[in-house]
Amino acid sequence: MMLSDEPTRLASMLTTDQKGAIAELAIAHAAAQLGVGVFKPLTDGERYDLIFNLRPRLLRVQCKWAPLDGETVIIRCHSSRRTAEGLLQRSYTASETDAIVGYCQAIERCFFVPAERFDGHLQLVIRLRPSRNNQGIGINWADDFELEARLSALLGP
Repeated sequence: MMLSDEPTRLASMLTTDQKGAIAELAIAHAAAQLGVGVFKPLTDGERYDLIFNLRPRLLRVQCKWAPLDGETVIIRCHSSRRTAEGLLQRSYTASETDAIVGYCQAIERCFFVPAERFDGHLQLVIRLRPSRNNQGIGINWADDFELEARLSALLGP
């Protein structure tokens, strides 16, 4: 199956703020379709974008635009901002957010990464298909991070 380059071409014309807004909306939509209550903080400055109500548990969720890179999806587990000294990157931690959810527009899928998988890392690479050398050890398979499966497991029966 060949993936179209059209979504990638269109995404290259968007600003980072536009990509973030698209990711937030897509993630909120996907969660709401699963019956999850979705809330947006009234103020900015927190290390999460949305709150998911899993009844009775609340999850702080950081939303990320997740680009397609060949057969993989890249989920950035850090924030970046410009300072007088240059670009400052800061990883997300489990004390700040409970999950990072990445939205890959090119394949229209959302991926849920729990804190124990991103804490202390700058990014997580998720593989869509087996590699050419068939390596399987240490691979983060896309199906293991699928938003619907992860939220369904957290919601329970």
